[in-house]
Amino acid sequence: MKLRSSILLAIALAAGVLAYHFLPRPAAAPAVVFPTLRGENLALSALRGKVVLVEFWATDCATCVKEMPDLVATYEQYRARGFEAVAVAMRYDPPNYVVAYAERNRLPFTIAFDPVGEIAKAFGEVKFTPTTYLIDRRGRIVARLVGARDFARLNTLIEEKLRDPV
Repeated sequence: MKLRSSILLAIALAAGVLAYHFLPRPAAAPAVVFPTLRGENLALSALRGKVVLVEFWATDCATCVKEMPDLVATYEQYRARGFEAVAVAMRYDPPNYVVAYAERNRLPFTIAFDPVGEIAKAFGEVKFTPTTYLIDRRGRIVARLVGARDFARLNTLIEEKLRDPV
């Protein structure tokens, strides 16, 4: 029995060491600056210490438009606890459409433009909408979601990351 316990302990320890060395670690978020709807430039680094959701979207993306009220609800639920959201309009989305949509729907979070696709490129050549990145308080990408989101799972992850220390 003692030998069996020792063997199991050794296996568990070896598995832990292998996982530590070979499983992917969260990647650092790119050093980007978001040109915002308000005419400001917001550096992602200025949001360090917050949990940040970066959403690539378009006004002609049916899934994006359908899910926008859920994103607003998530933002309203967590913003007082250190959560921030930045919705980045894809380069092909006409700026006047983005402005009209944001104003008509009273989007409460930062709306950014990516006029030449530099931000999408920095995040790994984002091509599909919606594509969502969740960044922890340390500035590391902890999730990448493409397509329709499960907001219950996303909110659980946001809760978890909001509990993490800075």
